Amino acid sequence: MLNGHSERVAKPRVVRIGGREIIAEGLHLNFWADISHRCMTATWPSFIAGAALVFLAFNAIFACFYWIGDQPISNVPAGGYIDYFYFSIETLSTAGYGDMHPQTHYGHFVAAIELFTGIFSMSLMTGLVFARFSRPSARLLFAASPVISNHEGAPTLMIRFANERQNIIGNATARLWMFKNITTAEGQPFRRFYELPLLRNESPALALSWTLHHVVDEASPLFGMSPEELEATDVSLMVVVSGYDVVAAQTVHARKPYQHSDLRFGHRYVDVLSISDDGRVRIDYGRFHDTLEG
Repeated sequence: MLNGHSERVAKPRVVRIGGREIIAEGLHLNFWADISHRCMTATWPSFIAGAALVFLAFNAIFACFYWIGDQPISNVPAGGYIDYFYFSIETLSTAGYGDMHPQTHYGHFVAAIELFTGIFSMSLMTGLVFARFSRPSARLLFAASPVISNHEGAPTLMIRFANERQNIIGNATARLWMFKNITTAEGQPFRRFYELPLLRNESPALALSWTLHHVVDEASPLFGMSPEELEATDVSLMVVVSGYDVVAAQTVHARKPYQHSDLRFGHRYVDVLSISDDGRVRIDYGRFHDTLEG
């Protein structure tokens, strides 16, 4: 329902955050207050379709203004609306073929307003398209399952990921978080997050693969938890990686959520690195997600 401030109560919708489905409802939204975010987060088909609809709507409106005038445009046979519509497209896009042109003060006035609208809208659309293309993004391939097995004589949670672009991500940093349901002292359910310390959370140059290691010792929130306890408390993990892409000259970010059911106890990752006969390093991404017991 709209009010005096053009706000409406959003319909309930299902959103996914960290692999969890959440029903969002009762939020008061102003459509125009966050239009830039909507344009940036829409899918490409939706973005292009929306831009096309706005373009057609603008031209249809300006064509009406021409149509109600007293022959404001020359060379329009019988004052047909479709011809005014075509002239509006030429004007709004600043193409200006020249066959039709304003011939009255009214026609020049409407055309001037449409030209200003066209220049403004084209600049805005160019900025949006450029922003969508130039958004920094990391193409990281995360292993399908985290594993827990012995590493350096201690039980360790390991998560492997690789740089799909195979360029250099400098000063890469990684953080690992765990989420679980708890009950407060007042008996209220609460979802708490813990940062899991890593043996190494920085890499000077991420080019191929990187395996994160978290030791599951007495100080770890995962210590002593069985698969049944992980399920009972709905444990989930989140990996967040950031770094400087030297090709794009931008800071890039990536994240990957895991559910408790993704964990594989007593498994380790299959080695994907080897040395070829000519001494070069070979990495087999076809086995990147594979694990072995032991």
